[in-house]
Amino acid sequence: MAFKVTQSDIQAAHEKIQPFIHRTPVLTCQSINEMVGAELFFKCENFQKIGAFKARGGINAVLSLPEEARTKGVVTHSSGNHAQAIALAAKMAGVPAYIVMPKNAPEVKKKAVVGYGAQITLCEPTQQSREESSARIQEETGATFISPYNDYSVITGQATCAKELIEEQPDLDILIAPVGGGGLLAGSALSALYYKPELTVYAGEPEGAKDTYLSMQAGTITKVEKPSSIADGLLASMGDKNFEIIKELVKDIFLVTDEEIVAAMRIIWERMKIVIEPSCAVPFAAISKNKGVFAGKKVGVILTGGNVDLAKLPF
Repeated sequence: MAFKVTQSDIQAAHEKIQPFIHRTPVLTCQSINEMVGAELFFKCENFQKIGAFKARGGINAVLSLPEEARTKGVVTHSSGNHAQAIALAAKMAGVPAYIVMPKNAPEVKKKAVVGYGAQITLCEPTQQSREESSARIQEETGATFISPYNDYSVITGQATCAKELIEEQPDLDILIAPVGGGGLLAGSALSALYYKPELTVYAGEPEGAKDTYLSMQAGTITKVEKPSSIADGLLASMGDKNFEIIKELVKDIFLVTDEEIVAAMRIIWERMKIVIEPSCAVPFAAISKNKGVFAGKKVGVILTGGNVDLAKLPF
């Protein structure tokens, strides 16, 4: 099957954004490997600009806009990390950024968005409220809407994360990422297809926001009303552009509870001495829960971000 995002698109995006992002490290931990019976290679996007992988897709999307459209600014909705990515990219490009954030978004993420000079509009914590607020701002300002995940420029930018991981650790057997709206997972699956076709791709998803799991079972997008999880970055509904890729290239979705997410987050904090947010812990929680699938394998794990509110740690 031919996809709209090609290998040359990913290569071009990587070259475009390289001056503005970090090439994040790949870390290992012997005690964690012994715990799960596999070799895990953690791609640490918690060390990325804005503290999350979202910088890749946001910067690529803004820089890919025609000059005339870019000058009118950009608008998006996000619980935090994509908001920061678009705010940073707009600041780099010298254009306005209008960011719609749910009222319950973590304060640390709201403050970061304001710090990049973006204008925040708070909305109710529902997909409908996010979309309606974004549409109103777009109409008022003429700014270009950039989806947090359901946008080919965003997907292409996110794909560069897995591309780097595969380049650094070419002997991987498995790649696993978390899934919310699906931009990272779709991009990761495409990089696996183009740069190492034999790589098996999985995803972890919160039990309380399992729309991708249900969609894979049904073969069509199936939404979850009022998704709820400690993994606030994974509450978005699956995008149709992403699902077309994911349903073809991702082998399975593993569900994890909030308790399992917190336990996985704590292990990484304690054993690896790095700060990760709850959404970031979901793939490791999935590995810990499904050890038989990963046993004896070399597994690439994308650690998506470290923007956690230190005043509200879950442990």
